[in-house]
Amino acid sequence: MKPFDRINYLIILLSSLMILGCTHDTEYIAGPAGADGIDGIDGHDGLDGVDASAAVCIDCHSASHRDPITTSYILSGHGSGGSWARGKSTSCAQCHNNEGYIDYLSGQFFATDTSGDQNEFLLDEAGIPILNDNDTPGNPDDDFYEPNPDYNPDYGDYLVDGNGGLVPMVNPNGYAVSNPISCTGCHTDHRSFDFENDGNDYALRNIHPVKLVLDPMVSIDFANSTDPLGLSNACITCHQPRPSYPIPTGTEDYEITSSRFGPHHGPQSTMLEGIMGGIIAGSTGYPGVGAATHRSGSSCISCHMGETTDGNDGGHSWKPTLNTCVSCHTTMTSIPEGIAGLDEDMATLKTLLLGLDPSPLLENDRTVPGTYPANVAKAIWNYKTVMEDNSNGIHNPEYTRALIKNSIEALE
Repeated sequence: MKPFDRINYLIILLSSLMILGCTHDTEYIAGPAGADGIDGIDGHDGLDGVDASAAVCIDCHSASHRDPITTSYILSGHGSGGSWARGKSTSCAQCHNNEGYIDYLSGQFFATDTSGDQNEFLLDEAGIPILNDNDTPGNPDDDFYEPNPDYNPDYGDYLVDGNGGLVPMVNPNGYAVSNPISCTGCHTDHRSFDFENDGNDYALRNIHPVKLVLDPMVSIDFANSTDPLGLSNACITCHQPRPSYPIPTGTEDYEITSSRFGPHHGPQSTMLEGIMGGIIAGSTGYPGVGAATHRSGSSCISCHMGETTDGNDGGHSWKPTLNTCVSCHTTMTSIPEGIAGLDEDMATLKTLLLGLDPSPLLENDRTVPGTYPANVAKAIWNYKTVMEDNSNGIHNPEYTRALIKNSIEALE
């Protein structure tokens, strides 16, 4: 056989063997399992454990969820009545106008010093600076414009608080219309969508501690075990005394300059905290700051936004419900109108104030401008504080009793 033929023969033989091997039905015995491989990288289907659907958002952002909220909100003082009647004014807009509230929280506007007169010189009736000839009418070289005794060299400068920070305010140009506080007033964007780990902030514009406008050195933080994120802090911005009138302190006589004297309509947060009353020494002791049970073991939202009983309370009506109360007061069968004995004590204090000569109070609870002894000014401040708090002492029973009873003692 020629060498060339032998090579061809071998090639044919090897090819036949390869074909037989591919078609053979031999069963192989599995060897021992190998080590586990590393986890693969998550692909376009999303990360493990994350719900990529809209279900989590729809739980709140659906008509079925929001319609009852809207119905409840209309029952509230925020959604009806005249709470926004004065919202065009820059001094009122931060609480009485939806846009004013948003602007105030935005930190884009700051209060300026408007005391005195912006003119450096004293003006005549025509608005012309008054020229003083310096008792030398024939010599104009020593003439000068009469300085304005009320002139404030800081006029127009930004006001700063006790910490050196700028004092926020609403748009200094005011507002053409006033709108009630609405959904967009209190709510904006979520800080996190990881509600399981970060908690649901309900997209509230503010959940941080709030500096008080009457004294920016003092801040209140309502975060506690029932409200770990501090959602109730959203209420403090408006439910605090306005800065129009300083709290009477010390022993010096106090001048009341307005029939509206008092903490305006919003001392709820300071009453709950147990601060900013007119402190008078007496036989009734004052509790510690923040010691009230409704302050330490409850919160604005847990008391005022509970599950409704009949659709006319709880939720965004902000009307307390028995459902909420009985979670702590297990034997309660109805919500009390106030703490025991407060009506009688308030009536006694009013009678004492009306009986003073001169009296700082009118029968309709307006104050009478004038200068009064310190304890009289403190007593009228305390009377107006408890009245304006509008909880009849429930927010802070011990603090309320101390303010009123010690005021009564001081006047008796």
